[in-house]
Amino acid sequence: MDLLRETGDESSVGLRDVARRVGVSVPSIYLHFADKQALLDAVCGEVFEQLHVALKTASADAPNAWEALRAQGVAYVSFALANPEHYRIVMMRGPNEHDPTEEIASGAFGHLLDGVVACIGLGILEGDPIELALKLWAAAHGIASLLIAKPKFPWPPIDELVDSTMCMAGSGLAAGSRLPDGLAPDEVVRRLDLLR
Repeated sequence: MDLLRETGDESSVGLRDVARRVGVSVPSIYLHFADKQALLDAVCGEVFEQLHVALKTASADAPNAWEALRAQGVAYVSFALANPEHYRIVMMRGPNEHDPTEEIASGAFGHLLDGVVACIGLGILEGDPIELALKLWAAAHGIASLLIAKPKFPWPPIDELVDSTMCMAGSGLAAGSRLPDGLAPDEVVRRLDLLR
């Protein structure tokens, strides 16, 4: 975990480096991990367990489910930015062999899903909880991925950008779930103007 954080590049982390860091021989690593990829998977699994804890902590003091959901989105992006190489390995590579049902059953997704279910219970969101949670995850992942992939882009202040993006995603989802499909643009504008 430390080597990935220090180098910021998985290709710079070899099994020799890991062995040297923990004070063992390279062959002894193979007693625990089949190859470098298995080691990276284990490290990233540990990091994403930390994400689970970060999301839980972020929403613990929220005054309501809606604010908890927003706090989770902000915490998700903050976590990705604090662990960019770990995040890139797990979330930004090409297709991987991970079972998608494992991700849906993970603690991190479970917190998101619980928050969505609570907001449905309050009448804020409407629709299938898993579909709604996936849309919110897509928004958080989108901003996290852009910030990681384009660190030199002239972004506005990051904290404000992340918070406003999470607000936009949640509010847009709440409004969108109430607008029927196929409305003409002028009718969408008319209905949204009623919210002012």
